This record gives sequence, structure tokens and C-alpha cells, in this order.
Amino acid sequence: MYTHILLVMPFHPTQPVDADTRWTSAIWILLVVLCGALFLDGLDISMVGVALPSIGRNLHLGASALQWIVSGYVLGYGGLLLLGGRASDLLGRRPVFLAAVTVFGIASVVSAFLSNDGALIALRFVKGASAAFTVPAGLSIITTTFAEGIARNRALSIYTVCGASGFSLGLVFGGLLTELGWRATFLVPGPIALALVIAGLRVIPRSTREKVSWGHFDLFGALASTAGLMTLVYTVVEAPARGWLSVNTLGGLAASAAMIVTFVVIERHHPRPLLRLGILRSASLVHANLSGAVMFGGYMSFQFVATLYLQDSLHWSPLAMAMGFLPTGLIVVASSTRMAAILERFDTTTLIGGGLAAFLVGYLLFLRVSPAMPYVDFLLPTMVLLGIGFALCFPSINSQATAGVADHEQGLASGLVNTSIQVGGAIVLAVTTAIIGPGATTVRPGQLLPGMTTAIAVISGISMLGLAFTVVRVAKRRVVAPEPQLVH
Repeated sequence: MYTHILLVMPFHPTQPVDADTRWTSAIWILLVVLCGALFLDGLDISMVGVALPSIGRNLHLGASALQWIVSGYVLGYGGLLLLGGRASDLLGRRPVFLAAVTVFGIASVVSAFLSNDGALIALRFVKGASAAFTVPAGLSIITTTFAEGIARNRALSIYTVCGASGFSLGLVFGGLLTELGWRATFLVPGPIALALVIAGLRVIPRSTREKVSWGHFDLFGALASTAGLMTLVYTVVEAPARGWLSVNTLGGLAASAAMIVTFVVIERHHPRPLLRLGILRSASLVHANLSGAVMFGGYMSFQFVATLYLQDSLHWSPLAMAMGFLPTGLIVVASSTRMAAILERFDTTTLIGGGLAAFLVGYLLFLRVSPAMPYVDFLLPTMVLLGIGFALCFPSINSQATAGVADHEQGLASGLVNTSIQVGGAIVLAVTTAIIGPGATTVRPGQLLPGMTTAIAVISGISMLGLAFTVVRVAKRRVVAPEPQLVH
């Protein structure tokens, strides 16, 4: 494969690829590189999720510490995505993408050899931070390379379904690798990332960029938003042990709120803010962001609970658990060739509503779980519905979030929607971890996790709120004229 890549002429399009343009091998290889990086991002989160029980047993970590192995990545990812989007717009999409994927690969290899939980979580944050620069750069390369309409929808559907496939199929790969040892789940993404960099040097097009200085970067805004989110997650996770009304908990919530307010104030006055607040006037963009937060927050939390339940309570092997989750991944992969046509035929808001409805019904069905139930009764229906939900939501949310946005703010729009997705994952996961408590890793064989039913009910409730908001929006769109294109 890579021998062929080295023979391909560099891809330097003079105008966006439109519906009438034939997709050459260089265009397809460019998509492979961009989709490969997004696939790795989803794969990494998912594979490590499968390995959590093994990591916990080997390093003697409880549920709250295991949660930070996931949240460290997610917070680095979500907390710096806006900065990543801004960097790709100012420094150039190509150098930002290549540098970020390189850091991701190196951090993957190093983390595989660590045994200290603090160092492991720190490198997880580094990997998440590198992904925060990779994703908006990659998505903005697509949206500026392909003309809006059929060509862009086709490219975006392939791109976003690859992300969803990485996340869902990561369960399978994670199960296989964890059988060899949990360190393999940390190591494998490294060489793949570095191979993508080598290919990307050849096919990613160069673009013009502004002359920049440190004043162009809203570093204080990035610090305020990331610190606020980390404080919020830490406070929620520690609240059950400290007490929800304790001084530490209330103080942490107040500090988090103060940092978020500080972020908003900084954005209002900074000459080049991470988040131009005016972009939030678009109802479709706001809806895409909220839907992404609900979708990913619910699924990540469900996977965390189900992983601990299947491996620690039912004593499924990592591979058996991965095969149990396989239907979700297969559905997402199978949908990849059809989503472009579906996006052309149906409104994205309607597709998002259908996806959120599938997630909700899947979670509600899982509430029937009992240790004696066979797989086809308690897990298979849920996996099928979650696969449908991912297939409908992922490409629709990304398409809706970037449609109508000017080229110079594509990095901002893509960074914003991915920020919402990751922040939703971190916050809902923190709430879920607080509900199931520290007893999740010491559950007796054949019993439900402490607070497991309540946690799934909360996840269902959050999905229901997201679906209700979408239904209201669909109803309003029937009587309201289309929104104008966003311009600065």
C-alpha cells in the first residue's frame, strides 16, 4: 500500500473537488490518510475502554481511577479542540495535522511501557490533546478540498463513518489485543499513526496561511476552558466520597463555573478568540453540538458500565465482550457506502432524531438486564440499535455543524462540534462513575454493579432530552424559513 503511495503525485488541487470531478487515486489516498487518523482516534478510546478491567487488576486501580484513564484522553481532546481548530486556520492545516499525528504516535508507544497510573493518565491527556489538533485540521482539509454539496457529503460521510467505525470496531480489536496484554492496546496505534504521517507528507495539499504571532492564539481562553472542564469532572467523580453538599464539592462546582465564565469573558474581548460567540446564533449548529454531546456522552458511559459488568460480574473475557459488541461496529461499517445518498435525501435534523431514538430504545432495553439472561435477550438488541444510532447520527451531526460555514471558519465549526462531543462524553461519564461508585470493581460474580440500573436510567434520560430537543426543532423547521449562510 505505502509503496504505491510514494509513487503518487502530490495532490495540489487548484479548485474544490465537485460532483463532476473524477476522484483520482491521489484523492482517495488523501481520504485514507484523513480517515485513518480519525479512525485511530476512535479506535484508541474504544480499545482502552475494553482493557480497563485488566488495567485495574494489574495496577490495582478502582473505578474512579479507571475513569480518569478515559477522561484524561477525552478532556485533552475536548478541552483543546477549539485551540486546535484555530491553529489549523492560522498555521495551516497540513503542518498542524502532520505534527499532531506524529505526537499521537510517539505518545502511544511511550505509554505502552508505563506502570505508574499518574504518568499513564498524563500521557493519555497528551494523546487527547494531539487528537484535538488532528481532528479539526483533518475535517477542514476535507471541507476546503471538496465543494459543498454532493462531493462534500460523500467525503464527509466516508470520513465520519470511519470515525464511528474506529470507535465501534475498537471494541473488537481491544478484545483481541487485551488477550495478549493490556499494553498492546496502547502500543498498536503508534506505528499506524507514524505510517499515516509518511503517507500524508505526500498527498495532503498545501494551503495559504496567515502570518501569525503568539497574540493570534487565545491561550488564556484555552487554559480557562480546559481547567474549567477538568475541575467539573474531578468534582463530580469525587462527590460521592466527599458528599454532594460538602465544602469541597460546592467549592469545586463554583470554581468550575467561574472558569467557564472567565472563558466567555475572554472570548468576548480577545481580538482573535478561540470561539467567535456569534457563530452560536446558528440554531442548526447549536443543535448539532448538543446532539453530539448527548450521543457520545450516553454511549461512552454505557460502554464503561457494560464493560465492567460483563468482565467483572459475568466474567466474560475481553475477547468475548468484544464479540458481544461486534454488531454495532458491523452496522456502522455497512452503512458507510450508503450515508452520502441518505444525507442527500433526508434532512440532517430528521436523521439525528432517528439516531437518538435508536440510542434511547437501546438503553431502555438494557434496563431489563439480569445476570441469568442470555446474550440474545439482554445485549444483542441494544447493540443493533446503538449501531443504527451511530450510523445515522455521526455523519449527520458533522454535516449539519459545518454546512453553511465560511471556509475561514471551518476549523472553528469542526473544532466546536468535536469539543461538544468529547465534553459530553467526559461529563456524562463522570456522572455515571459517581453513580456506580467504587464498588464497581469489587462486585460479586453474577450480580449487577452497584447503582448500575440507576446509571443506565440516567443515560436514558439524557438521551430522551436530546431527542425531545430534536423533535421540537423538526417541528419548528416546518414553519420557519431556512437559515442564511454564516459569515463573519
